[in-house]
Amino acid sequence: MKEILIHPTAGYYTTRDVFGQRGDFTTSPEISQLFGEMIAIWIISEWRKISRDSIQLVELGPGRGTLISDILRVLKRLNLSKKISVYLVEVSPILSAIQAEKLCTESRDVEPRINKEQKNSITHYKEGVTKEGVKIYWYHSINDVPRKFSIFVAQEFFDALPIHKFQKTEKGWREVLIDIVQESKEEKFRYVLSQAPTAACKVYISPDEKRDHVEISPQSSVIMDHMSQLLWEHGGFALIIDYGHEREKTDTFRAFCQHKLHDPLLNPGTADLTADVDFLLLKEIAEKDDRLIVFGPVTQRKFLKSLGIDLRLKIILQNATNTQKEQIESGYRMITDEDKMGNCFKVLSVFPFVLKSHLKKWPVTGFEDENKTKS
Repeated sequence: MKEILIHPTAGYYTTRDVFGQRGDFTTSPEISQLFGEMIAIWIISEWRKISRDSIQLVELGPGRGTLISDILRVLKRLNLSKKISVYLVEVSPILSAIQAEKLCTESRDVEPRINKEQKNSITHYKEGVTKEGVKIYWYHSINDVPRKFSIFVAQEFFDALPIHKFQKTEKGWREVLIDIVQESKEEKFRYVLSQAPTAACKVYISPDEKRDHVEISPQSSVIMDHMSQLLWEHGGFALIIDYGHEREKTDTFRAFCQHKLHDPLLNPGTADLTADVDFLLLKEIAEKDDRLIVFGPVTQRKFLKSLGIDLRLKIILQNATNTQKEQIESGYRMITDEDKMGNCFKVLSVFPFVLKSHLKKWPVTGFEDENKTKS
């Protein structure tokens, strides 16, 4: 899955623009500007409660840069542009170029330089500046992002990280592997079960596991752990938005090509591969050793409505043409309706545990029910 998605010369994400109508799938920021505006409002709301003068805004997997563009637009309206710097974690040279063109008036590639003493090190590979003077930096990994107070946003990021699949059999747990169909003249692949428990089976399957089929993303664990440690040591908070579950689902691995479900084993590298995010795993990692306090997950519908998306919709529609109204309302329904993206997408936020008493006084917006249970 990792090779298919981010291989330097043949990867799905690294060789093309995969978003929007011409791509294979569309994300919430691409569907409606309302989404990005609500995320911006949430960031500003929580930022002001903590009383930080300036912030480092980090987005993991920024796509075409639409979400961060909408966030910057709102910050500009509220005269907050001079108080932020933006850090984008992006492995695709194609997408980073698209992001730079969308966000910056000027940008340039940079050769990373790491010194043993960590003095004057350069860990980003691209840098630019927006029309408002906001500095933007690009990184290949979250490990390279400067270690200081940060606000993290991960929207449809974790679902694209590689997974291991496991199947429970009469002989115990077996890993689901991919094999080449030897008798086929064409290059075809198939799923097979390991003949014996693999090392991954022994490491990742819990003795208490009740499901018959399990998907585990080790990379998700590593990234969530690193982000949690950064927030615990240096302060900040994070917002994670993705389609996922709390360990009740089993086989969710699938592919999308031209906005339709696609055989994941057919023509590798030509379709998006994805698996639902295990939000319970992310929560467990964040809460380990009382590092962070977790709110959610709640549905995207509930989160957006609590932020006032309905009121914002009415305001936008007032000055819109009939054609614009149809587009705006269609986008609104897509990201909020229960039978569309409203329920299948979940939202999770995390804050340093040291802020627990502070957050009782100033509850986290969008997670009102969660605030009551944690007080």
